[in-house]
Amino acid sequence: MQVQLPQIAGGTVAAYVLVLCRIGPLFLLAPIFSSRMIPARAKLIAAGAITVALAPMALKGQTISTDPVDLFFDIFKEIGVGLAFAFVIAAIGSAAQAGAALMDTMFGFSYGALIDPITNVQNTPLGQLYSLFTAMVFVTTGGDQIMVMGLSKSYEVLPIDQFPTMNVFAGAVLLGIGKIFLIGLMLSAPVVIALLVTDAAFALVSRAVPQMNVFQLGVSVKILMGFGVIAASLPFVAIHVRNDLSDAVVAALSAIGGR
Repeated sequence: MQVQLPQIAGGTVAAYVLVLCRIGPLFLLAPIFSSRMIPARAKLIAAGAITVALAPMALKGQTISTDPVDLFFDIFKEIGVGLAFAFVIAAIGSAAQAGAALMDTMFGFSYGALIDPITNVQNTPLGQLYSLFTAMVFVTTGGDQIMVMGLSKSYEVLPIDQFPTMNVFAGAVLLGIGKIFLIGLMLSAPVVIALLVTDAAFALVSRAVPQMNVFQLGVSVKILMGFGVIAASLPFVAIHVRNDLSDAVVAALSAIGGR
């Protein structure tokens, strides 16, 4: 027993480290979890708690090798799987920012870029609004629980003792990038269409009444029109973001499983 106990303890520690390696990227890329407003110590405690909760499920029926070479490749693999999963989820937040950035450009607000506390990068005013709104939707609708449940399901599609192919990581990257453009356009479409119609209307007015200062009047009207459409569309954006998060988790699991 004195000989076996260190081996058992070493295997248990190695198993928990592997689970933590898959969970860790969630706190680097995923919305809410990666926010700089959350202290690093709190992130570490949360990651440890999730690891303890998911480890029995992840290690059920699995044998973890304590050989240093095998353990190194297992850690590298688990970090890659976690990054692939978190990257697809992070595309939802990036899509909201991309759509808001397009609206900021049409409004002329892109000059007022500031540091966003949610994404830790420079962001425009409407980008910050949509970033905070997306985070609020994730928190109030249980988005954090959906992400953790998705991680738990990832051990069913790709057990901890199996190695994925490189197509898994390439598919996750392409899927995430595609979602950024598609979801960003869908979220910003109502405002963009309204602003284009407003510009077209003022273009006709400027041709019919050249004496009117269309530029000065148009800026104010565009801002009022845009804010009105934003206020009217935010409830639908919330529903869209919530559904997109569920779809992204399912897509991420399909990508990890190689399907």
